[in-house]
Amino acid sequence: MVPVSSEIGENAHIDDAESESSTLEQWGRAHGPDFDDSSRAGSLARVVRVDRGECDVMSTEGRVRVLSDSQRAQDEVAPVTGDWVWIDDEDGLGSVITEVFERTTSVSRRDPAERDLEQVLAANADAVAVVHGLDRPLPPGRLERLLVVAYKSGAEPMVVLTKSDDRVDDDTEGIVRSVARDVAVVVTSVSDGTGLEDLRRRVGAGRTLALVGASGVGKSSLVNALVGHELLEIGDVRSSDAKGRHTTTARELVLLPNDGGLVLDTPGIRAIGLWEAENALELVFGDLEDLAAECRFGDCAHDAEPGCAIGEAVESGGVDARRVERYRDLVAELAAQREREEERERKERKAPSGGRGGRGRRRR
Repeated sequence: MVPVSSEIGENAHIDDAESESSTLEQWGRAHGPDFDDSSRAGSLARVVRVDRGECDVMSTEGRVRVLSDSQRAQDEVAPVTGDWVWIDDEDGLGSVITEVFERTTSVSRRDPAERDLEQVLAANADAVAVVHGLDRPLPPGRLERLLVVAYKSGAEPMVVLTKSDDRVDDDTEGIVRSVARDVAVVVTSVSDGTGLEDLRRRVGAGRTLALVGASGVGKSSLVNALVGHELLEIGDVRSSDAKGRHTTTARELVLLPNDGGLVLDTPGIRAIGLWEAENALELVFGDLEDLAAECRFGDCAHDAEPGCAIGEAVESGGVDARRVERYRDLVAELAAQREREEERERKERKAPSGGRGGRGRRRR
């Protein structure tokens, strides 16, 4: 196996010394697959970065570059950052990922390029932090969608508010706490260190925290502050609207010093299409789900029907009408997605034996 430093030189984001001295336990082995590897050729590794056709993985030999042949080796399951994989040497190819192990958690959305395909953003995270910068207004609908993604992953959701030293709206934190309800909220600043120790404790040794959020909210700056030096490139943020460019172009898994755990940085997310997230939707909009159970009609659309408990709560001022509208939109989005899935499955069942019967269900 070839160490990544000799393959990609200055593009390696983790110091060689750190790669060689760290262990798979520090990279989350205790949360990885449970199997007997004594009789298998090759070795276990964790994916720390994915590029087109190749991956950087952390193995017992340090950080190495391997080939990722998703069509031949993993069928429909292409490796993503955070995956636990099996790697082996093949003649003429070098190190190749031969198996992707089952994921304990999966951060995913509907693929923005394909209406009915899943796009996995990160795997095997123990916690998912929705990151928002206090230097910009907070769109509640975006927060709700990202929280649904966090809940749907199966990991522990949290909200991290960055740039507390540069806040422009004192109501933002209150909005977050009202929407997130029981979700932990950590307020941070990389300038004065606010909240960083609290966040480090929440990550913990061997655990993985995945960061999701828009471009420019400070995810990479947060990773650099937790690591203690400039590890990831930081992009400029426009002063006119506090929007940043997409400096992070790949999902990167970073080891924090002193057994502090792992942080998975992701590129800024523009489109947040949901994927099979009905149960997660209930967790984010639990108050509206409870009210819906009190509606006169079981199929109430909460749109001016008689006896609608949600409508009555809006009229009395107990519920924000805009939040109800966002809830209805998300319910309709998931229902339409489910109908298209069922229609595709019906067509596949009717397809002649041996035929493809339509496109694949997911891109993983």
